[in-house]
Amino acid sequence: MTSDSIITATLALKRSRFTTAFTGAGISVESGIPSFRGSDGLWERYDPRALDLHYFMRDPAESWIVIKEIFYDFFGRAKPNAAHRVLARMEKEGMLGRTITQNIDNLHQAAGSVIISEFHGNSQKLRCIQCYQEYHAREINLDQLPPTCAKCSGVLKPDFVFFGEAIPQLPLSEAYEAASLSDVFLIIGTTGEVMPANQIPVMAKEYGATIIEVNPEPSNYTERITDIYLQGRATEVMQKLETLLFSPALDDNKDGVD
Repeated sequence: MTSDSIITATLALKRSRFTTAFTGAGISVESGIPSFRGSDGLWERYDPRALDLHYFMRDPAESWIVIKEIFYDFFGRAKPNAAHRVLARMEKEGMLGRTITQNIDNLHQAAGSVIISEFHGNSQKLRCIQCYQEYHAREINLDQLPPTCAKCSGVLKPDFVFFGEAIPQLPLSEAYEAASLSDVFLIIGTTGEVMPANQIPVMAKEYGATIIEVNPEPSNYTERITDIYLQGRATEVMQKLETLLFSPALDDNKDGVD
């Protein structure tokens, strides 16, 4: 990441009429949440069948053993990091129109973001598979598995997308709309491997958005659609952007700093 590239990115963000942030597992790594894929990913330690919809419906108690350990014992201790907080500040200051996240960890909300499209759902919500009653995770005692509905005694399922389950229509349509509106599309912490979410930045590019990418290593987007690549950890890069975005020293009518 060069000083020129971070200044160019800052100026693009300042001039943008509508900016979308698109986040993946990489933004939450520094909150202590590992990615699912890769050599250190969660699927190296756990059987991914636990999040297969058909497996869950056949044996919810067995699935819930893994689900509880990953998403409620482990993820439940995670806190938002500086990158989450910068995005929340950008939204509050009118610099960010929408955050689309592939993450289910609720950290954007915990940081203060409000306008969020959760592409894969949210682990802090549970839903009955029989009557569809919704619960917040903190309402449910997970000492006995699987947890059941207080209304009908049906099994509760985390309200995030399992393998074999469709993406909810609302976040999908919100993501399409944001891609079409964006002057700047800010990719943070995602390699672009997961379908169909990985097509949203491509769509934004086709609509004419400037693509800014924040990733520690080049991704599937870098050579294909990225206009400004800011290489580094999400917290490091976003804090540098924050300093420039909210600094009067940077004149957005110029191509540099005073």
